[in-house]
Amino acid sequence: MGKKDWKAKAKALKKQLKALRGDGAVPAAPKAAKPVSPLAPASFPTLPVIQGAEFAAIGAGIKYQNRKDVMLVRLAPGTAMAGVFTRSTTRSGCVRDCQTKLAMKVPADAGAAIIVNSGNSNAFTGSVGDTAVAAVTGGVAAVLGVPASRVFSSSTGVIGEPLPFEKITAVIDALAGELSEAAIQGAAEAIMTTETFPKGAAAVVQGDGGPIHISGIAKGSGMIAPDMATMLVYIFTDAKISPANLQKMVSRNVDDTFNSITVDSDTSTSDTLLIAATGKSAAAEVKGAVAKAFEDALRGVMMNLAHQVVRDGEGATKFVEVRVTGAASPVDAQKTALAIANSPLVKTAVAGQDPNWGRIVAAIGKSGAEADRDRLTIKFGDILVAEKGWRNPDYKEEEGAAYMLQPELVIHVDMGLGKAARSVWTCDLTNRYIEINADYRS
Repeated sequence: MGKKDWKAKAKALKKQLKALRGDGAVPAAPKAAKPVSPLAPASFPTLPVIQGAEFAAIGAGIKYQNRKDVMLVRLAPGTAMAGVFTRSTTRSGCVRDCQTKLAMKVPADAGAAIIVNSGNSNAFTGSVGDTAVAAVTGGVAAVLGVPASRVFSSSTGVIGEPLPFEKITAVIDALAGELSEAAIQGAAEAIMTTETFPKGAAAVVQGDGGPIHISGIAKGSGMIAPDMATMLVYIFTDAKISPANLQKMVSRNVDDTFNSITVDSDTSTSDTLLIAATGKSAAAEVKGAVAKAFEDALRGVMMNLAHQVVRDGEGATKFVEVRVTGAASPVDAQKTALAIANSPLVKTAVAGQDPNWGRIVAAIGKSGAEADRDRLTIKFGDILVAEKGWRNPDYKEEEGAAYMLQPELVIHVDMGLGKAARSVWTCDLTNRYIEINADYRS
């Protein structure tokens, strides 16, 4: 083939490619799909419909393109609201606004709404952030016809950048038009940032006169530490219950659930847990034995969602319970458990499937909790690793190494000093965690 023939062939191929591309531009390489956590559930669960709670989700282009990033919930008149929030001193305008509104007295028949965006946390944005909160909640109030004092908002994503709230207010009408009691999964997807799967959990309790349903969704993957974590949690129930009793139940159970998980020891500016009780169940008001059953079920949903957050920890490959028993006090039990769960040396050893129990010993020693070397017992699951100030003479390193291959692990430390106990759930620390957080804003 001569030189002219090669040129002609090259020109023809170029023309064909240009026709295929439409505008002649070289198409961008397809973006690799985000890997789903190996600890993720097989699928999003089937959640019971909560009468009086309607959901919608839409893409507003706040940060992410071609995906949902705003969700709206409309709640029936008479809905009881309760919540708990981060105790960060740099908490966001949304958090402060929710706290203020929950403290207000409202008419018993008032409706309510929740609006949430991902991609921007609207935190550390000064008065501009407060203006954004007012614009978004006011826009929802106007469209749905509910008091602005009953519109609760959350934002999650990058800290310190002004929220482009006009992108949210521009889609409120469209969201309102899509509201449906069956659209809760879409709402769970819209609040994701670095998460790899949407999180949902549910329970049904037999009330006096009919069933009581509970459905919850959550987001959380990184910046996860007690008080509360970078997480947003929304739980809905059709129970008839007063706001005061609902608040007591949530507050009683948050420490052993959402305040007992840690991914990276960093507490967020935006943590929010809101629970809404629409009162639409046929069952009578929650009280007596039913109240105990309802609280147990609520705690189960909270624990399930909390564990899913850890299972979706950024880069996680291991789900770890750090179980401390025999501590001198509850405070010491918590100090010890968190020192182990947050130790980078322990977490990287877990990632490397290395049964390096010496790192656990070091974490106990630095925790500040009362400890006695000769009373400590350390186990991997049921494997006795160390006791009485020394390694168990029957412990074999290969047994520990084989145990560390499992995706779910228990590190059990008995302090031998008292009766206090605490469990904390965490995950390993992998290269993927570094990759995600090094590139988070880019």
